[in-house]
This record gives sequence, structure tokens and C-alpha cells, in this order.
Amino acid sequence: MQETTRSLAPSRSSWRVVDIVVASVLAVATGVVFWAWSLAYGGVAALFLAFPPLGGLYTGGWLIAGVLGGLIIRKPGAALYCEVLAAAVSGVLGTQFGLSVLLSGAIQGLGAELVFLLFLYRKFTLPVALLAGLGSGLFLGASESILYMPEWALQWQALYTVFAGVSGLVLAGLLSWLAVRALAKTGVLSAFASGRTADV
Repeated sequence: MQETTRSLAPSRSSWRVVDIVVASVLAVATGVVFWAWSLAYGGVAALFLAFPPLGGLYTGGWLIAGVLGGLIIRKPGAALYCEVLAAAVSGVLGTQFGLSVLLSGAIQGLGAELVFLLFLYRKFTLPVALLAGLGSGLFLGASESILYMPEWALQWQALYTVFAGVSGLVLAGLLSWLAVRALAKTGVLSAFASGRTADV
């Protein structure tokens, strides 16, 4: 009887309806943030004209969806799903980056997803969140250097990637971890392990 009950129970990695709904709502909300972040980029970019690689410090705002989704849903594919959907929403709303945001979202989401995979989707502590933000940022920096700034010197590309990693660590990693802790205290995450455990 116990074997039958165990076989009928959902696995830790299977998605529930509530996971899909919350991940989608989260992605749409952060997609609007991505869109607003993109609108501000034009003005902010002017600050980095003297040394363009510093622009990597601004990129962390586009990485929040993946890390936040991974920390809340805690299922394989959550970081990638949330980042790609958020990017799609920002693209639909309209940004200067056009449909390229879909490719960017996939690459950035993969950076965070691989970190959660590294810990087998079992640890969601602050260090893991920081690493997920860092991974997402490094993937962003490396991919953008190759795809959009091939004319830059290798040193500039490397610096841009490092700055993007730092931005991802702080803006996506740390802020997402703090956001999950704050949400957990309100009780809105009671349907998730992230809302019932102390290691969020």
C-alpha cells in the first residue's frame, strides 16, 4: 500500500498547476520591469560613454526573473521559463532590442538554471542565489560580447562580462533572495517550499 501511495505522489521535479500559474504571473510582472529597465538604458548608457564596459553594471536588472523564479518555484526549468517569458513580455511591450530579447532571455535564464541544477534543486540559500545571479550575469556578458560587441578588444569584453556578473550577483542574486524572504513572511508563498522553510 505504501508503494502504491508513493508511486502516486508527485515527484519533487514535477510541476503543479500552481507552479505554472505563479511562475507565469511572476514572469509577466518582471517582464514589465524589464521593459521599464530597457527604457532607462538609453539615458544610463550615456554615463558609460567614456568607458563602455562599465555598462555591464546596469545589466543585472534584466536577470531578476530567472533567479527569482528559481528561488520561489524550486523546480527544474523554473529559472529558464521565467527569464524567457519575462523577456518575451518586454519584447511585446516594445524595446529598442527587438526580438533579440528572446535569445538573451534564454541565455541568461540558462546561466541561472545551471547553478540550481548544480545543487540538484535542493539548496536555495543566499550563496546559491548569489551564484545564480552571478552565473546569469556571466552568461549575459559573454554572449553579448560575442553577439553584439565583436569589435571590442578582448580586454573590454572580459571586463564587461565581469561587471555583468557582479551586477547579476547583487541585483538578481541578493535582491531576489531578499524579495523571497519578504514574500515568505507575508504568507503568499505558503503553497511553496520557499514559503515554509528558513533557507530562502
